[in-house]
Amino acid sequence: MPKRQSSAANEVYQLKITLHGARPPIWRRVLVTDATTLHQLHWIVQVAMGWTNSHLHQFIIDGEYYSQKDFELDDWGHEVKNEDRVRLTALSLAPERKFTYEYDFGDGWEHEILVEKVLTPEERARYPQCVAGKRACPPEDCGGVWGYEHFLEVIKDEDDPEHEETLEWAGGSFDPEAFNLEEVNQELKSIVR
Repeated sequence: MPKRQSSAANEVYQLKITLHGARPPIWRRVLVTDATTLHQLHWIVQVAMGWTNSHLHQFIIDGEYYSQKDFELDDWGHEVKNEDRVRLTALSLAPERKFTYEYDFGDGWEHEILVEKVLTPEERARYPQCVAGKRACPPEDCGGVWGYEHFLEVIKDEDDPEHEETLEWAGGSFDPEAFNLEEVNQELKSIVR
């Protein structure tokens, strides 16, 4: 779990996190302070999207790679900087700036993070917070965007021979349109303050 955020925020970034390649789009809009580290942002993305933090991840920002040092991703050919040591304020974020968050290198979930706005912190507001979103997060280990499309086809077709087994694997039911803003914000309160 990430450490608590410093309460001294000078700016708040409104970020739109979109799962690359998903149609219709799966996205979340979050507010985070400039004091947020990339490691904290990793957790914010995990909670907001609905992932379970079961796989490796990395950020790619202006051709630089950031992740957890204990993942030893340097062995993959890129110098990887420690995400624990980089606060968003150090990245000179401005509206329209984009960067990438990759999760689960096997399934290849790429997220585009777009800086939509830079705001002044509200006096009594709690950060981070999720302010909007659309659609459910795909189940972990379903095979990336293409596997997710197949998964949705199978669970919709009761005559498909894989229907029952796939639904059972998914916990008995799955609503691809479901998104619960209140649940996301409740969980965000417990991980990063």
